[in-house]
Amino acid sequence: MPITRLLGFIARFAIVGLALAFVIVMVRPELWRAPRATAVSNPPVVNAPAGPVVTTYADAVARSAPAVVNVYADRVIAERTLPPQLEGLFGDMWPGVRQRVERSLGSGVILDGAGHIVTNNHVIDQASVIKVQLADGRVAEAKVIGRDLDTDLAFLQVALKDVPTMPLGRSDTLRVGDVVLAIGNPVGLSQTVTQGIVSATGRGQLGVARFESFIQTDAAINLGNSGGALVNAAGDLVGINTAIIGRNAGIEGIGFAIPVNLVRGVMEEIFKNGRVIRGWLGVVPQDLTPEQARAFGAPQGGVLVADLYVNGPAVRAGLRIGDLITQIDDERMQSARQALTYVARLAPGATVKIRGLRRGEPFNLSAQVVERGRPPS
Repeated sequence: MPITRLLGFIARFAIVGLALAFVIVMVRPELWRAPRATAVSNPPVVNAPAGPVVTTYADAVARSAPAVVNVYADRVIAERTLPPQLEGLFGDMWPGVRQRVERSLGSGVILDGAGHIVTNNHVIDQASVIKVQLADGRVAEAKVIGRDLDTDLAFLQVALKDVPTMPLGRSDTLRVGDVVLAIGNPVGLSQTVTQGIVSATGRGQLGVARFESFIQTDAAINLGNSGGALVNAAGDLVGINTAIIGRNAGIEGIGFAIPVNLVRGVMEEIFKNGRVIRGWLGVVPQDLTPEQARAFGAPQGGVLVADLYVNGPAVRAGLRIGDLITQIDDERMQSARQALTYVARLAPGATVKIRGLRRGEPFNLSAQVVERGRPPS
């Protein structure tokens, strides 16, 4: 058989075979698929999602945003127009002092149907007139119910009916990475919502308030957000936005909020007593540096007595500047914030036992707690 006829014969069979394979694939496509792997009883799960993927927070905003209000505080500012040495030269023709009204912007959160509102104390500090605007457009003058400088919280009340209220959540269950929303009145833009995550909890030593245990978040917080709401993905209040740092240094994404558990405790104290009652010993504590810890021979930490208030309970008990407090009652002290917080929780009149080191020698003494902000008897 000539070679050309052989090649033609092979080509015809190849074409027929390809056509037949095409028809089989069209009719039975499963025959073309790769064989399945043998099933196992417990196949490994890789990168399985922990829950449903959230694509919108509109429900959380709808649940919480109506209870976030704008706070406008008017302050009367006195300014000198002349140096003091020249004021007498002009008499009444040129007054040495003039007054002007300064308005600050902030935010607040309605807590209950009685119109109680929480905001930051620095938002309404020294204000002569405070007005609140609700999300529905209503405006009312607010009166101050109480304030707590140590936590930078203030509580207002407006005489309005049928006000929306904020559902309160819990801040002690927050985890780093949880989604949070900041709602407030930045630069006068009411009902602005920004989104971020919890960057850290328990932040202190920021110099914002005496008792600091802030929630750190990267949700955008700007001028006017102070006193506004930090809510979780369900729309529950978890914090009150209070501060930003580093803006002048070009640092972005670092904001802080007061935990709602702290807000709840301060609110209960103010509504019950008109003020927050805290224990006080008259000690200015300071954290130990590693070098100081080695010098004291205190590898397990402690709190340095940096200063003492004259005639305070600690002075009367025999505590001295330079002492190292290692334990108060049964709790070992690791930081200045821990020491302040522990004593603040005690009721005035309580007696505490203090243990520590003085020039390398251990000491034990007892001191009676008094109320912070009230002079010792």
